[in-house]
Order: sequence, then C-alpha cells, then structure tokens
Amino acid sequence: MNISTWLDRKTAQKIDVSHIELPADISYDNDPDEMLFFEEYKPCGFFCSKNHPFATVERFGRWYYSRGQDKKAGIHSSEMKWHLFTKDKDLALQTAKSHME
Repeated sequence: MNISTWLDRKTAQKIDVSHIELPADISYDNDPDEMLFFEEYKPCGFFCSKNHPFATVERFGRWYYSRGQDKKAGIHSSEMKWHLFTKDKDLALQTAKSHME
C-alpha cells in the first residue's frame, strides 16, 4: 500500500492524520513522487556527518509530507524533530520554511 492511499483510508475513518506516525513497512517502501523543498543548516562544513537542523517537503500522491528538525535545536542535536501531513502545498512549504528561521 502506498502512503497516499493509507492516509486517505485514515481520513475516511475520521482520524486526524496531520501528525500521524507512518507504519514502518509503509514509510520505508515508498519513495516520494516529488521533492519540493530541502534546506539544511550546516555551519560546521560540508564533511560533518553529525545531526544538523533541516526541513524538507515531499509529495506522495495528493499528500505533502513536511518534516525536519527545528533550527532552534542547534547543530549536532537530535531534539525538536517535527512532521506534518497535509493536502495543502502552501501550508507544507510555509511550515518547513518557518522551522528553519
């Protein structure tokens, strides 16, 4: 089953999917149809392999998946991770960009 179909079924069951966690078998077996936005805050250099704040927006069918790690968490932190599922492209992009300010 793909992510879009799974989200549609949950919505039909009257479940709020905006912050739902995907089952592992669905999240790892589906590639996005499109990557709309990606930004990473990496002041320590290109070759640093530690955690850095980032934001991305990917499209799965009619759904947009906005996710990342808030810039306020600081570099090399694993805290303040967030995600949002929405059918509103502008909301997904605005949310991702706001977490990188």
